[in-house]
Amino acid sequence: MIAEISLHGLYVPTLLLLAMAALACTRVLGKLLLRLGFYRLVWHPALFEFALFGILLGSFSILVNRYGY
Repeated sequence: MIAEISLHGLYVPTLLLLAMAALACTRVLGKLLLRLGFYRLVWHPALFEFALFGILLGSFSILVNRYGY
């Protein structure tokens, strides 16, 4: 994986961009699951969202490693 990406001369770590994308997806999925009533089945919603963020971040990292950007 490339360590950093240049955005108009500002070097940004790839992991930061992946974390921002994972956070956005976690928020969208969290709102969707809340609307569907899924959180009634979850013991601790904050831990569930943290785990969901970790899964998404790991998945994005694997995809970037495999296919590039």
